Amino acid sequence: MVALKDAVGRYGIWSGALRSEDPALRAEIPEAAAELEELGFGAVWLGGSSGVEHAEPLIGATSRLTVATGILSIWQHEAPDAAARFLELDSRHPGRFLLGIGASHAKLAAQYRRPYSAMVGYLDGLEAAGVPAGRIVLAALGPKMLELSRDRAGGAHPYLVTPEHTAQARELLGTGPLLAPELKVVPDSDPETARATARDYLAMYLTLPNYTNNFLRLGFTEDDFTDGGSDRLVDAVCAWGDDDSIRHRIDAFHAAGADHVALQIVTPGSAPGAPEALPRTEWRRLAGLLA
Repeated sequence: MVALKDAVGRYGIWSGALRSEDPALRAEIPEAAAELEELGFGAVWLGGSSGVEHAEPLIGATSRLTVATGILSIWQHEAPDAAARFLELDSRHPGRFLLGIGASHAKLAAQYRRPYSAMVGYLDGLEAAGVPAGRIVLAALGPKMLELSRDRAGGAHPYLVTPEHTAQARELLGTGPLLAPELKVVPDSDPETARATARDYLAMYLTLPNYTNNFLRLGFTEDDFTDGGSDRLVDAVCAWGDDDSIRHRIDAFHAAGADHVALQIVTPGSAPGAPEALPRTEWRRLAGLLA
């Protein structure tokens, strides 16, 4: 079986639209997945609280693309069920699926409590059912969850982070585990409109303490969280500008220690959890600037 880092490659696409329930979009998803594979992306991340069942149409339409959940919420999917679905899918498509799991946020999960202990228990359940640790990644931000990613999983998939966080995560993980941060890409060269698009998308995330606490650890202040984020914060977590500027920002994550960067296109009107189209034109542009 191909090693995890080789299987996902250096670049992937993160998209909530790839798990859409909209009938028109569902019909387009397999074709879009096949194109992403042809464009050279190594993995796709099914954004939001994806279930394992969303992965099969994309795997079936491709020959080598890794399909990952980014992220399956441990509060919405019981460990035995997630394990059973994983094992069933892996029996049909060996090595093609990566189970990304996370503890979500108190504001988004009524059951939320002691997230670290809950994650340990969830990993215990997956292990008991026979899911290989090397085929699991955690949505890890803080040091304890990163260490758990190192010790009990194949690596980490941190969301909404900076190159500085990536460097710290690499130090904690060591050289072996996969480090696959997510990065938002705003394909707009105008500073005012690009940052406005980013702020519209970031506003909800900046109400979630898991993210803001992580930013505080990185040296940001409460002032950076107002009105959708300061220029400093927006520029740290989003790549925008011309092709060279976007490529330079992506490269900064690799230079900091990322093995793989999961790229999420953000366009005007985008909102977390809202219905979205498949940004195939923008994916083609990304493939071109990464070639």
